[in-house]
Amino acid sequence: MRTTGLAVALVAVMALPGCTNMSSREQGTVSGAAIGAAAGAGIAAISGGSGWTGAAIGAVVGGTVGNIKGKQQQEQRGY
Repeated sequence: MRTTGLAVALVAVMALPGCTNMSSREQGTVSGAAIGAAAGAGIAAISGGSGWTGAAIGAVVGGTVGNIKGKQQQEQRGY
């Protein structure tokens, strides 16, 4: 499980520089998915479940929430 968390964190850190040309909505989706995957893997590890399943579910939920938040930010800015 520790390897899974390390892999998720490494991918998230490596993906951040690619976010510079993204819209607020796209950035929210990517960062929400990364944070959700890490949180899901961590929660699954604590509860004794599968780290990969927790990461997948967390990524979907986090990406959805991040997308919604990014859309709200774009609407507030007017573009």
